[in-house]
Amino acid sequence: MSIKTRFLLSYVGVIIIAITLLLAAVFLFSFAITGDVKAIEHFYKKSYVQKPLTTVEENAFLDLKLLAKKSPQQLLDLEQLEQINAPSIEIVVRKDHQIVYSTQKEHKQLLLQSLPSFEETNINSRDTIMINRAFYTYVKFDFYFPDQTEGSIFVLREVSSHAEVTRELLPILLGILFVLFMMIIGFLNYLVSRSIIKPISALKEGAERIKSGDLDFEIATHSKDEIGLLNRSFEEMRVKLKESIQLQLQYEENRKELISNISHDLKTPMTSIIGYVEGIKDGVANTEEKMDKYLTTIYTKAKDMDVLIDELFLFSKLDLKKIPFQLESINLHQYMHDYVEDASFDFIARDIHLQYLSAGSPLLAMVDRDKLRRVLTNLLSNSEKYMDKPYKQIIISLHERAEDAIIQVTDNGAGIDPVALPYIFDRFYRAEPSRNSQTGGSGLGLAIAKQIVVEMGGDIWAKSELAKGTSIFISLKKAEEKVNHHEKNSAN
Repeated sequence: MSIKTRFLLSYVGVIIIAITLLLAAVFLFSFAITGDVKAIEHFYKKSYVQKPLTTVEENAFLDLKLLAKKSPQQLLDLEQLEQINAPSIEIVVRKDHQIVYSTQKEHKQLLLQSLPSFEETNINSRDTIMINRAFYTYVKFDFYFPDQTEGSIFVLREVSSHAEVTRELLPILLGILFVLFMMIIGFLNYLVSRSIIKPISALKEGAERIKSGDLDFEIATHSKDEIGLLNRSFEEMRVKLKESIQLQLQYEENRKELISNISHDLKTPMTSIIGYVEGIKDGVANTEEKMDKYLTTIYTKAKDMDVLIDELFLFSKLDLKKIPFQLESINLHQYMHDYVEDASFDFIARDIHLQYLSAGSPLLAMVDRDKLRRVLTNLLSNSEKYMDKPYKQIIISLHERAEDAIIQVTDNGAGIDPVALPYIFDRFYRAEPSRNSQTGGSGLGLAIAKQIVVEMGGDIWAKSELAKGTSIFISLKKAEEKVNHHEKNSAN
């Protein structure tokens, strides 16, 4: 349930409860004054003032009052009084401290004790009295009989005994209603605010912890409303931020390792060059044979440094995406056939058997010719370095899948340790930790190959088994439309 709906239902509930309590208070107030459950129906009538009369009471009282003013002697006529009497009321006529008529004769003695005394001004004409543990409301009119004796007429009506108690306790009841009203509003507010304030407090605490650099916590949320969505978004932000910081720290470690590796790979040949140059200066190369050996070594080391710097420069430009790629649709079968044919002469001279396997059908893919050649060269060079068997073999094969083409380069070398296999495409990573350039290379060849393949929209991965060999797989996107076009031209 959304917060908007909660607030809406809460406000509607408060309004309904407030109206209900207000009506209850009005009812209690009216009931306390009149003692009549139906008195609320006459609440707005002008005649309904303090101790208001019912219709029956009012009719009877007006008839008796008219007789008291015009013909008071008729109030002693019992038959006349019986005609005025009604079932729900009780008529009492008092003459000179004697009850001359009462609807309920058994009340005469009690009425003498309970009814108010004569009052000529008729100011206090309405009140409530208790007769035999029952409450009665009355209205009276005092007058003089023709013989100048005091006379009084009363119209009584029995009311609930709780009416008086309610009237006496009315302030307390109103106070209780007010307190109950405030408690209900407070409880509803608590129910609504708990689902908002608590999650927001958790967000505030989380923000403070992130501000202090602490990301090792979790903001748990179970609700599905707007606050719950906010908490989940905040938690996702925290996770992403933590991953970003960890990645940044990893990048920093990689940078330090990169600088260390570059320093080592450049320092080693540089030290050799300096040593051989000093040997020449000191006259150690005192023969033509030694001089030729020293100069050849210096040349080889300088060339290795030049290759390393070129690879490092190329990798940096690839990493910064500053090398343009000219992707075009080429027939991979023909391209691989030509490449292997060109490269096989050099490999044969080094006693390495390079073989190409393909179904022979045209297979077009979107590649950069020069960049793909660089990838294949790096892969073959890497395979050559780890050859350890008398019969050295590298097989290049081409496979077709639904949406891409796969180039597979397989050798029968020493293989790669499973622990090192996930990291072979990382920059400057070498499975052989001594960083010997004769056996391990610069550590950038496979990293450069991965960068190039990824930029061409493909992927590269490896499978290896120790002592049996390694397979490198390159996936390249097929050029579907151009394949169809080529096939049509071939058919024609």
